[in-house]
Amino acid sequence: MIPNILLVDDDPSTRFGFSKYFSKTGYTISTASSLAEGRNAFLSQPFEAILLDLKLPDGNGLDWIPELREKYPEMAIIVITGAGDIPIAVEAMRRGADHFLTKPVKLTELEVFLQKSLELGSLKRINLAQQRLTRKEESFFGESPVIKKMMGIASLASETDSPVLLLGETGVGKGVLAHWIHEHGSRASAPFVELNCSGLRGELLASELFGHTKGAFTSAVKDRQGILEVADGGTLFLDEIGDMDLGIQSQFLKVIEEKHYRRLGEVIVRRSDFRLICASNKDLPTEVKQGKFRNDLFFRINVFPIHIPPLRDRIGDLKGLVRHLIKRMGNYFQEPSYDIMQLLENYSWPGNIRELRNVLERARLLSHGEPLAIEHLPGLASSHPLPEESSRSFQLDDLEEDHIKSVVNHFGGDTQKAAEALGISRASLYRKLKKFTEK
Repeated sequence: MIPNILLVDDDPSTRFGFSKYFSKTGYTISTASSLAEGRNAFLSQPFEAILLDLKLPDGNGLDWIPELREKYPEMAIIVITGAGDIPIAVEAMRRGADHFLTKPVKLTELEVFLQKSLELGSLKRINLAQQRLTRKEESFFGESPVIKKMMGIASLASETDSPVLLLGETGVGKGVLAHWIHEHGSRASAPFVELNCSGLRGELLASELFGHTKGAFTSAVKDRQGILEVADGGTLFLDEIGDMDLGIQSQFLKVIEEKHYRRLGEVIVRRSDFRLICASNKDLPTEVKQGKFRNDLFFRINVFPIHIPPLRDRIGDLKGLVRHLIKRMGNYFQEPSYDIMQLLENYSWPGNIRELRNVLERARLLSHGEPLAIEHLPGLASSHPLPEESSRSFQLDDLEEDHIKSVVNHFGGDTQKAAEALGISRASLYRKLKKFTEK
């Protein structure tokens, strides 16, 4: 890859000479004559290195170094200045510069420093990537009384092997809490295996659960493990279990009770010792009454029920959640201002924490590292203000319909982009839009 470097210097002859030299030696070089131009350059492309003059028309480059180092920790920063006293050199290095050179600069010497700095930057990138892969970040759910109570129950659940049933709307964090319970339990070192039951039906779901042998059905071209086999010794998390077919429910109930199962098309009885966590956004007792969910299975999985409240009912947790999500994104933009937080707190969040994460991720891309502004939150200001107490009778389905339609309209009818923004699959979006038209 050809290194891309930025030169920020107010001297035209320096910019010309450096550009000519580094272009010939195999670099791609861009130039800027001020701090403002330098900041704008980062909005259009990334850089592997910056050659930075300190005395610039609109400020001191020394003050920009900490910001550069925080946003681009692996980038090479070489300071070039005519003020070659030791205190400035020490301060530049303290603030994050890799090297310090005084004018007049020998370009061959500068190239050596640049190569060493780029090599150091490459090592930093590898190290940061390894840290991200190995770092085990603690999940954050909130600090409100209702969440503290919920986490107390989850902590008790993690100490047992009893089935846990997580209940709550789409996007509240049922999967995250399932991971937390697994990681704080006795099976933390064993596999955590997840299956979403909402997208699979019939033999496809059975195959995912139990596995199959070659020829068990038309598309079974080879033997395949099921997730029950993979989860042996660990935790099995079945998301949206309320969507499981009645026939599969009957088979799975037997597995829970006996810990035995057979692959599709096989007579061999296999055993799996797993801890079960289920989740649903449906009212399962109502589903039982309507004959859509087995009563015996419901009682078998409802040993340790935990309800996760929607975000609109605990807006006090929003600031902490925003701070946590921004930190997980790598602090690519500053913490939102008071006005932005007011906007976020006055929104009803029908998609809950998943929607919040998507909104912040989109804002990160739109802001290009600048402070968060209203224009980085398209559609949020005019959509779904949080209802007053007198208006709490609004149905979630109506809020969801309004929000989904506003997002689709925002993206000009592009359902792929709308689905990505909402954090759902395109097929799920089509199903919801079809449901709205049939109302």
